[in-house]
Amino acid sequence: MNIALVKLSSIGDVVHALPVAAALHAAFPQARLAWIVERREAAVLRGNPALSEIVPVDTRGWRRARAPLAVAETTGALVALGRHLRAARLDVAIDLQGLVKSGVITAATGAPLRIGFTAAHCRERLNVLFTNRRVAPPPAARHVVDRYLSLVEPLGVRARAVEFALPTGTAEERRLDEFLMGAGLKPRDRLVVLNPGAGRPDKRWPIESFRALTRRLADEAGAAVLVIWGPNELADARAIVDHEPPGRAILAPPTNLDELLAVLRRASVIVAADTGPLHLAAALGTRCVGLYGPTAAERNGPYGRGHRALQSPDRTMASLGVDAVLRAVSELLDGAAPDQASQGSAP
Repeated sequence: MNIALVKLSSIGDVVHALPVAAALHAAFPQARLAWIVERREAAVLRGNPALSEIVPVDTRGWRRARAPLAVAETTGALVALGRHLRAARLDVAIDLQGLVKSGVITAATGAPLRIGFTAAHCRERLNVLFTNRRVAPPPAARHVVDRYLSLVEPLGVRARAVEFALPTGTAEERRLDEFLMGAGLKPRDRLVVLNPGAGRPDKRWPIESFRALTRRLADEAGAAVLVIWGPNELADARAIVDHEPPGRAILAPPTNLDELLAVLRRASVIVAADTGPLHLAAALGTRCVGLYGPTAAERNGPYGRGHRALQSPDRTMASLGVDAVLRAVSELLDGAAPDQASQGSAP
């Protein structure tokens, strides 16, 4: 059997879909499994033992094409992609994205069985025009990971375990250890990683709140604080670190995916909004405190046990109080195990 998964972006969403590949590989170990993904997110899939092929695409670049040469290059890329997919003689294509663009790519596979969500569960309802077996996730599938896994049930597959395969890099972990030792941190020190960035402004917890949390983590929880940052987020990270006395918080160096994973593996707890680093950390088993405003913690919270997901009572990030976040971090640092979604109102 030849199977294609279509999950293009973003990093957090690709992480959430990893158990689908693992479940298919466990059920059909001889099957050839390809994953069609955006170039930027393809690194998450590197070395995945379930995959026979990673097919990178650049739909972001295709949408930006305006000049005649760019349009010609995009057209050529689309033709080449269609030719490649047809040559793969795919039997099944599974659209985990639920968008029109992912539906077009799913149809382009030429697979006779094209599985996707019903219109009510698609992000763009027209996606159903490109699939021919449509699944409504069961009511118990509240988290997006479980919703994705419902798409393999038409193949008679049920995941025995939820597995997240992520790249590993010993060289990156060694460099991180050297960086932390240079900053005065020992391997047994409790390290809280803060990620102030997010893909949307309305998902970002105020910088002033991160500053207050940093101060109290050092004073009340005895934790070292490392602030990580991504593209266009350095100014926010500096605004947290530079506001504190020297040594209270450490600014992380720039990181690629492998280096970020090394940081997240080393963390005792990570505090972040609904964004890629949070979901990478949860997939690694690092304890997480997720901060949720406009998005739902029940659907998008850190997956698995041993995490905290704080939902703003009015769906705005500013209403998440520092007291509630500090309490959640302290509980995880002190070994509290049960996961829970709770309200994080202002003090």
